[in-house]
Amino acid sequence: MGILKTFFKDTIIYGLAIVLPRLINFLLVRLHTDVLPNEAYSENTEFYIVAAFFNVILTYGMETSFFRFFSKNKEKERVLSTAIISIVCSTIILGVALFIFREPISQALHINTNFYNLLVSITLIDTLIVIPFAYLRVTGRPIRFASIKLINVFIIVVLNILFLSATYGSESLQNLFKVDDKVAYIFIANLIASIAVLLFVLPYFFKSKLQFDLKVLKQLLNYGWPIMIAGLAFVINENLDKWLLPRYEGEYVNGAYSACYKLAVFMTLFIQAFRMGAEPFFFNHSKEENAKETYATILKYFTIVGALGLLIVTAFIDWLQPIFIKKESYLIALDIVPIVLLANLCLGIYHNLSVWYKLTDKTRYGMYISIIGAIMTIVFNVVCIPILGFMACAYATLLAYGMMMLLSYLIGKKHYKVPYAIGRIGFYLGFSSLLSFLSFYLFERNILIGTVFLCLFLATIVLLERSQIKQLLKR
Repeated sequence: MGILKTFFKDTIIYGLAIVLPRLINFLLVRLHTDVLPNEAYSENTEFYIVAAFFNVILTYGMETSFFRFFSKNKEKERVLSTAIISIVCSTIILGVALFIFREPISQALHINTNFYNLLVSITLIDTLIVIPFAYLRVTGRPIRFASIKLINVFIIVVLNILFLSATYGSESLQNLFKVDDKVAYIFIANLIASIAVLLFVLPYFFKSKLQFDLKVLKQLLNYGWPIMIAGLAFVINENLDKWLLPRYEGEYVNGAYSACYKLAVFMTLFIQAFRMGAEPFFFNHSKEENAKETYATILKYFTIVGALGLLIVTAFIDWLQPIFIKKESYLIALDIVPIVLLANLCLGIYHNLSVWYKLTDKTRYGMYISIIGAIMTIVFNVVCIPILGFMACAYATLLAYGMMMLLSYLIGKKHYKVPYAIGRIGFYLGFSSLLSFLSFYLFERNILIGTVFLCLFLATIVLLERSQIKQLLKR
């Protein structure tokens, strides 16, 4: 239980460092949807989709590689220095190329050239700060990590309000950055915040004596390139729907779909918070005698909390939605919320299960699984969007993440068998999904019914986990 307490402590600290800033940032959805028409919000979404692709390519799996080899290598400074030199050099080279060929690339991506320049600038800076942030995590410096993250989101939120808010907007600031399209203010705010963060982490570039080890670089690249491919596949799974939808249904529908998709942020934040604490923990405790039992326990409790979150958000969506989205034009896609929540929960379980290929250095399997998910996403969206509209996008996401979760478990059993409580995990996932879908679709979001279902689910958890709950309470 001591190891589990360490894990939960790290997850809570690092989780707050991720969740709190992103939750604050998520509050900007209300400002953006109030100020921007659906079409402009769709542009904003597509901007960050391309940014996500660029980010995966520019970091080429180096963050996870750094975790792996910094944890196992005795010459830690050599690993840190090699990773930083590699990222800095590749970012400069690729950055120059992206700016030189900005015209053909921006046209191919259907992005305004001015937006493209902002996009590349943000992505390059965000790439440079990856290793310093990874260093803070792997060396257990959550306060510093959280402080910088909070500063970043504080700058973004304040600048968004000053740029876009009718009540608190600053004319002098708007005049300083004159733009033809209001959505550009969002990107400018992001760029300024990224520059500020880079200045804060700059000392970590000189944390160790500069030493480049080609052997270490080869290890980092060999471990990381499948993660990069898997990352690209993940971006496809996560974002292709919002890229294809405007081509089939128009920017107006895509704006509504993208905004309602954001209501799944509660599940997304939970998963991200978990990963921030889990990834270093899994590597650092892999040699413990009862490591596999610990991983199994973590997955069970992850599923319980995630399933509970699915039911809470679904049951009380009519209370939560007006806080973040008020404009009626965006609510036409509200029906996707339970499906997207469940899809993201499956993704979270997949990330838990992925411990097997990361610890056995078989990251290519993660690549294969993600590629299968990406193919399913592409095919289902292309075939079904003309038939089902934006609902096809939500179904495609659930299908892809569900399949990835299942494949990871089945393949992982052969390479790194962890004694997961599959029966219990499957029950919690299925029961929560059933209650959530009944509450939302059959009982039409009736809050009373949703509350009854929530109490029923909580009672079931207490009944089935009573012995473990008693142990935790005693401690």
